[in-house]
Amino acid sequence: KCLLFFNLFLGLVLLGFFHRNNKNHPFLRSSTEMLMFPTPCHAKTNIMFLKTHKTASSTILNILFRFTERYNLAIALPADQLFHLGYPERFMTNFVEKFQTKQQNYNIMCNHLRFNPSEVHKVMAKNTFYFSILRNPIALLESSYVYYKNVAPAFSSSKDVNEYMASPTKYYYKEDYRRNIYAKNNMWFDFGYDNNAEDNENYIQAVLKEIEQNFHLILIADYFDESMILLKHTLCWDLDDVIYFKLNSRSNSTIQTLTPESKERIKTWCSLDWKLYLHFNQSFWRRIEETIGLEELEKEVNHLRIRQKDLTETCLLGEEAVVKTHIKDKALLPFQSGAADILGYNLRPDLNNETLKNCQKMVMPELQYTSYLYSLQHPHKKRKPLPFPMPWSSSQEK
Repeated sequence: KCLLFFNLFLGLVLLGFFHRNNKNHPFLRSSTEMLMFPTPCHAKTNIMFLKTHKTASSTILNILFRFTERYNLAIALPADQLFHLGYPERFMTNFVEKFQTKQQNYNIMCNHLRFNPSEVHKVMAKNTFYFSILRNPIALLESSYVYYKNVAPAFSSSKDVNEYMASPTKYYYKEDYRRNIYAKNNMWFDFGYDNNAEDNENYIQAVLKEIEQNFHLILIADYFDESMILLKHTLCWDLDDVIYFKLNSRSNSTIQTLTPESKERIKTWCSLDWKLYLHFNQSFWRRIEETIGLEELEKEVNHLRIRQKDLTETCLLGEEAVVKTHIKDKALLPFQSGAADILGYNLRPDLNNETLKNCQKMVMPELQYTSYLYSLQHPHKKRKPLPFPMPWSSSQEK
């Protein structure tokens, strides 16, 4: 017993000694102090991205496609010959290739769909990270007008975006809303809600709350580089996981200048989208301040841009995007729509095989990359139709 009490006394003395002196010792910290040091995070690999329209979402799609390949993940791809997951119908599990027969959970889902949480949850793993992206509705509507000029009757029957916004009800008919989903509150629609709903404050607040419950993070396209840094931190990814070349952008010559009156009218005409954007623009910056800080954010954005400049010099001939008529390899030609001239890239001719393959994937348009991943994941199914050959084949990958 004497020995036991002696050991206990000695232990308490030593504990007090170390507690007093461990502040200056690099390897001895109290349990309280150790809790202050964050534990290493693990990269998230179960991810659902709601791909909204005309919000730089094609660039994020490319990031997620490359991530899927890098880590050999299972991706929920559109069934059969489709390139979207049933859009504009609300998502159903049968829109995913082979889900009905395999009943498996996927790591990644990111092609266009109209959000339907109960059905999406059946496809994705329980610990899936859900995120999406929004864009200022003023710029969004102008972009949609040009891109969907030949798709939406409300757009095609008007001369230009300012004429449309001068009197949108002259061209937009509620009963034809399915063909006009790009012409009013398109982001609201993509999240699964009625884009013709009344601007009721109680209804809007209920929807915003529901979106916050369904999604872990909402990015802002108007601050794309800042969004990529926040995404990197949130997913515990490396910088190269969020590196990108801008995809599906259009030439400046096809941008229509909005009058000040049109800009103000868009806020009212697309009031649901406007309030959605204002709400999540605030939460976006609040999230950055709470997790990264503005000073660190600026440093990391600079690192991202330096890395992009290096890759631009490595990969791109002329180091910039070019109009559709100047794209030499037609396999790298993006889908063209409406009055937009969608830009693409030419790769340097002196790249070695590995560098060429990596650069090709960074500039690969959405349809081509979807078709390629589909052929890898479902080799026995008929390939998705493309009007031109792929720049590489699955046999080259192997």
